[in-house]
Amino acid sequence: MKEVKCECGHVNPPGTILCEACGRALTEEAQKENLHDMRYEGSARRSQTYNKSVIDKVWNFFSSVKVGIWLIVITLIASSLGTLLPQVMYIPQNVDPATYYSEQYGILGTLYYVLGFHDLYSSWWYLLLIASIGVSLVICSIDRVVPLYRALKNQRVGRHEGFLKRQRLYNRVEASNQSEQDFEIIKKRLKDRRYRIREEDGNILAEKGRFSRWGPYVNHIGLIIFLIGGMLRFVPGMYVDEQLWLRDGEIKTIPGTNKQYLLENKKFTMELYDKEKDKAVYGAALDRVGTVVKSFESDVVLYERDTDSTIGDTENLKQVKEAKIRVNEPLKFDHYAVYQIDYKLNELKTMTFNFLKKANEDIKGEVTIDLFDPQEEYDLGDGYKVELLGYYPDFTGFAENGEPQTDSQTPNNPAFLFNMISPEHTDGEKSFTAIRQTVEPLGETEYKMAFKNITTQNATALIVRKDLTLWILGIGGAIFMIGVIQGSYWNHRRIWLQKIKGDVLIAAHTNKNWYGLKREIEVIVKDTTVPEPNDQNEAKA
Repeated sequence: MKEVKCECGHVNPPGTILCEACGRALTEEAQKENLHDMRYEGSARRSQTYNKSVIDKVWNFFSSVKVGIWLIVITLIASSLGTLLPQVMYIPQNVDPATYYSEQYGILGTLYYVLGFHDLYSSWWYLLLIASIGVSLVICSIDRVVPLYRALKNQRVGRHEGFLKRQRLYNRVEASNQSEQDFEIIKKRLKDRRYRIREEDGNILAEKGRFSRWGPYVNHIGLIIFLIGGMLRFVPGMYVDEQLWLRDGEIKTIPGTNKQYLLENKKFTMELYDKEKDKAVYGAALDRVGTVVKSFESDVVLYERDTDSTIGDTENLKQVKEAKIRVNEPLKFDHYAVYQIDYKLNELKTMTFNFLKKANEDIKGEVTIDLFDPQEEYDLGDGYKVELLGYYPDFTGFAENGEPQTDSQTPNNPAFLFNMISPEHTDGEKSFTAIRQTVEPLGETEYKMAFKNITTQNATALIVRKDLTLWILGIGGAIFMIGVIQGSYWNHRRIWLQKIKGDVLIAAHTNKNWYGLKREIEVIVKDTTVPEPNDQNEAKA
């Protein structure tokens, strides 16, 4: 396609309907129109001009508003489907997701897992949908904003008579001797209403609110920035939201810190409301509810791993700071924030068993098992030894094949499969022991593991958060709102006053609020020979 040269001398891009400079109709269809379509000032859009290469077809596809809307609708539907079943972060951590969804939800669960809905917001096709929406916004904006900018920039004061005739607000009267004076009065009134006046050969173009035309495109910029911020959350190191359980006296690497920082829980403390001290304010509530937690906090020490230290080394650590973590009072360091969210009192820590002979209750030794770090065997001397063949921290029962099952790695209901070796039984005797339950799978045994005591500890639950995308999301949201305000509370108004063949022509155009424009023009031309423009839409109706 070739560029189109208008009779006024302006060279227009291929596909232009109305001359960017004078507004003359350049196509037969535009010449036959009763009113001009001024949506993009009649300027050519790339998507409506080129359709040959692969790039053209991709551009045309994403420049369609319908395509953009469908992409948003599909993304919303996918997001809704992602709430039908729990996401992978909410299922037990020690189970295979494929097996879990299949066993718990049948065919629906299997399909849910295969299609990636179980980890929806990290799935490749969901991220592709988000990226497609961003591409659509970029192409839609460029496809429309470039021709609109060219047309508004190149518009002349003197416009073709046919252009003025095909504006919605238009009128024409014979010029009088007072027309020059009336033009000066109208110019003053226009300036009082903050119109930008341009004059050329006695013709006037008054314009204001042009910046409102860019409101939708400012919206798009804000949305694009917001989407970029959202997608950056999947980049390692940009966003962290991890849970950390710490027992009293325990040191652990802080998740999401690339194993650079460690946290030690010195002590967890909890304070309850006192029925005597707080009776005046909370007496009735405490009598009704009973024990109520007033506050809880963790005394912690933050360490930084030395560059020369190895993973697991808790000796060569550099202490960074000591702090108390309370609800809404996090520990902050290096863009991270560690929040107090939960606790667990009297969590099982160790269990002690006596290795004894059933016949005479003769104790041969004592075995203390650290429930968080159990050993494979415990040598009691004199030929007595206990091998730990299986450990089930959160025992829930036996599967159909007789295999013991555990629901998590937290010792809520510990169970053990022991092999008890003695001088009489060098190959050992098997015994399965849980709280209030002992099973001897291979028959009666001569020895047994008898429960003696337990020790407990408190545990604190912390959330580790880091969000380097928050400022990007904030900027995107702010720009989006600026675009909303820009496009909603202002409108682009233009008024043309021209003298053609001894007549005075007045025409006006706005992108919205035609009633407001008509009322404004009534005030501007009042008591002058310049007529009020007629609404050609109403006349046609």
